[in-house]
Amino acid sequence: MADTKTGNRILDALPDSEADRFLALTGRMPLEPHDLLYGPGDRIGKIYFPLEGVISLMTPTDEGTWVETATVGNEGMVGVPVLLGGRSIGNGQAIAQVSGEAITIGADRFRAYVDSDGKLRQILFGYAQALFAQISQSVACNGVHPIQERCARWLLESHDRVSSDAFNLTQEFLADMLAVQRPSVSVAARALQQAGLIRYTRGRIVVLDREGLEAASCGCYRSARAEYERLVPLT
Repeated sequence: MADTKTGNRILDALPDSEADRFLALTGRMPLEPHDLLYGPGDRIGKIYFPLEGVISLMTPTDEGTWVETATVGNEGMVGVPVLLGGRSIGNGQAIAQVSGEAITIGADRFRAYVDSDGKLRQILFGYAQALFAQISQSVACNGVHPIQERCARWLLESHDRVSSDAFNLTQEFLADMLAVQRPSVSVAARALQQAGLIRYTRGRIVVLDREGLEAASCGCYRSARAEYERLVPLT
């Protein structure tokens, strides 16, 4: 990999020689909103290391709706069940939310590489722990915090994973991610916009005041981010 970094936190934490070996086994693919990476019961055929964009991990309810349990971006990877010895995502799904790009590798190649000696396995187990912490934090957040704070948290997480202050996001999609009705998202987004923190027009978000948005969010954003910083170090 020499002096070139991929933009994915996990892969960029590898020694250059190991990163070169791993990247020789991979490809790249674009991510577009609503791209379904895995569906319920699907056998996992690829592992994804996002470089930019946001992927949502979602779980169904008995009422037929889907609830987001975690988001994944350039800090992580999608396909943790394969790391842990499984090959199916169970009854959940992984779907792209915000456009971007990902490095991909076949599940069999990935498993064989992880089983060999190297730093990747160690980093990935730290990432899995951070992901589980994010899922727990998300469950707690969705249960007790107001929609406006949760909306600010979600926008901050997405802002972390794109290379611009602007990204496309419809109210319908954001409502699905937050497990609320669209009118609730409209009220929350309008309040954040009136406070001068974001601009939201025609499905496009522009973050105007990052510090203000952090102040408007609940503490769950900072707690989840701190776990990634602790468990997935940059070097």
